[in-house]
Amino acid sequence: MHPLHRHIENQVDLPDVDFNRLLDICDWVHFKKGSLLIQPGQPIHHQYFVIGGCLRAYAIDLKGKDHTIQFAIEDWWMSDYIAYYSEGTSQLHVSCIEDCELLKISKKELVQLFDTLPQLERFFRRQLENAFVAFQSRILTNLKSTAYERYELFLSKYPNIEQRVKNYHVASYLGITPESLSRLRKQRTRS
Repeated sequence: MHPLHRHIENQVDLPDVDFNRLLDICDWVHFKKGSLLIQPGQPIHHQYFVIGGCLRAYAIDLKGKDHTIQFAIEDWWMSDYIAYYSEGTSQLHVSCIEDCELLKISKKELVQLFDTLPQLERFFRRQLENAFVAFQSRILTNLKSTAYERYELFLSKYPNIEQRVKNYHVASYLGITPESLSRLRKQRTRS
């Protein structure tokens, strides 16, 4: 079964004929490690499903420091969703941490499919709901938790990411310095 079809089937039933209609509006795209998929100021009309590889979305503040917003590995989605849903321009960078194989899905064509495939619209609504819950939970965790607790939660929720990304990316995601991350790892091994 196609990875995207399997992913959708975890949430809603989508017959093969309907999945093929979705696949017809998707473009297979490949990016090399280090490539920028999205840059600030770029109009965003697509979202991406990760078939293979690892992506990182981040913002750079006025002092030049980057802040990791999201990682995406196989079976995850990526875009600058503020720009995607508001039809604005990107505020984020999205870079390929590894060589990536992605499905690029046009918002315009996807919305047209929703009219005839309500189960597909239901799937994407659930995806959006889950993403909103995850982002709000992350904000609350960052406000209420210690750096050690945030690191533990990161490891438990995303056990397959830490080995695939650089230490400073993990530190940036957690809102700490790489030196603090090193101390947390030492503290964890002593526990």
